[in-house]
Amino acid sequence: MTHVFRAMGTVVSVLVDGGAADTATLDAVEAVFDDLDREFSRWRPDSPASRIADGRLSLLRSSDAHRECYAEAVRWRADTAGAFTPHRPDGTVDLAGTIKAAATEAAGDVLDATGHERWCLNAGGDILTRGGTPAHPWNVALADPDHPQHVLRVVSLHGARRAVATSGTSQRGEHVWRTDPESTYRQVTVIADDLMTADVLATAVLAGGPATRSLAERGWPVEIVTVDRTSEPACLSGP
Repeated sequence: MTHVFRAMGTVVSVLVDGGAADTATLDAVEAVFDDLDREFSRWRPDSPASRIADGRLSLLRSSDAHRECYAEAVRWRADTAGAFTPHRPDGTVDLAGTIKAAATEAAGDVLDATGHERWCLNAGGDILTRGGTPAHPWNVALADPDHPQHVLRVVSLHGARRAVATSGTSQRGEHVWRTDPESTYRQVTVIADDLMTADVLATAVLAGGPATRSLAERGWPVEIVTVDRTSEPACLSGP
């Protein structure tokens, strides 16, 4: 069973293998995305995120959830030596780099709580799975940035390895704030045990360039596939 809906400016699909999710469960999944979008989207002029950005609301007076998400993003900034940041170049707060992953992980919790043992959530190319095994993994195709209809590589998710996130310029242009202007990467895919790590590191490596590779080598059990301006894919495995 596959359920598709729009949220956070993208398309979200819910694939439940081995049985259908009931309407209440699917409504709860959609509500997770909608609730976080209402709080954190800067495309909504009256959201807390927009009011913080234009000075109508102090971050210190925002909700506990907002402050906690900001604190998590700041921790990621420290962990990636600034390659990932919760601030736009103008200094205003933008938590879009973590909220979609947070929503997807919370939606996965909904599916787990309702007894579904094998599922796949795809939020605009950020993928979180449950129930993959070596004999029956979730296989995820990575698109070639020059030819989106072509498959660059297929990665298999099973066991603890459950998440894939891609950050790149082929679909949305230069939307990531480059901390290394000389970065040669134009697409970065990270395969990890959790989606937040995959999503943040995909952004950080795209922004920070080849120097950011050492962060993954030292700190996270991840695999990374990069495409640079020569279109040559390269692999990197962490510890």
